[in-house]
Amino acid sequence: MVNLKSVQIEIYLVIWQGAQILNFSALVRSRLATLGCGQKDLARAVQVTDSYISQLLTRKKAPPDRDRTDIYAKMESFLQLKPGELARLVELERVEEARRRLSQTPEPLFREFRDLVLRKCVADKRAEVRAIFEGRTFGTLERLVARSILETVQRLARRELDSDNWIRLAARVGGKSNEEMRVIALEFLDTDVYHVSDENCVAFLDPLVQSWDVDLESLRLDITLNRELIETPHRTFAFVERDPAADSDPDTGLAEFLGDPRLAGDVTEEELRLLRCQRFNGRKPSKLYYYRALQNLRDPLHFGER
Repeated sequence: MVNLKSVQIEIYLVIWQGAQILNFSALVRSRLATLGCGQKDLARAVQVTDSYISQLLTRKKAPPDRDRTDIYAKMESFLQLKPGELARLVELERVEEARRRLSQTPEPLFREFRDLVLRKCVADKRAEVRAIFEGRTFGTLERLVARSILETVQRLARRELDSDNWIRLAARVGGKSNEEMRVIALEFLDTDVYHVSDENCVAFLDPLVQSWDVDLESLRLDITLNRELIETPHRTFAFVERDPAADSDPDTGLAEFLGDPRLAGDVTEEELRLLRCQRFNGRKPSKLYYYRALQNLRDPLHFGER
């Protein structure tokens, strides 16, 4: 039987001994030491490679988004931690990392990712789209297309990550072990448009995305996936003006954002009105999304002069 009180005392000791805010890696390392286990034991329990666990605990890799993986539930069970404890720490760390990134000037996509996005554009729009991409560092259109393609493929990969058969098949085709392929998938699920790697392009984006098209007037985006691999290959993203009052469903993510003074402490009425106007075709964004959206609204780089 897990003694939750003793675990909580251990957490306080880790904070005191480290003279800093408790973080994910510190807690995991402390619990491994208390239980007399090693990193290899933890890797086997969560079905990933030893090197991946090592990189997490040495902070060479950031912990993945808790909403995209079940790795934390497995870790908490093995480490005899209260359910949700690791995920809570990870969310705090990711908020701080998001703040750091948002303070930096946007950079263009990695060359391989941008080349892949342009290559998948329908032929009759490719030259015009390329000129728009190259005219401004990570401008509105490039950001819209890149994120839409990445998130579409990530949703598909997330669905398959729970399938042991898919992991085994992908591992065999790619010449990897099951644990290595699971790590590759986890890292792909947790990447963003600034950090898409060559391996992400080769393993997921290139084989799954067949083409995409955009209406440059309305910014309607149509993505066609590989028909041989996906039952419903077409995805469409459109932006439609709506009256905010017409949507009576409460937005949990926005409510959580407004309830967190670290994120929304200085939001203005005008900014809040603009945040409420956003719609997501049934999807429910998190509070971190609204924090990022608020920073975009405040960034003069994203808006032209009147």
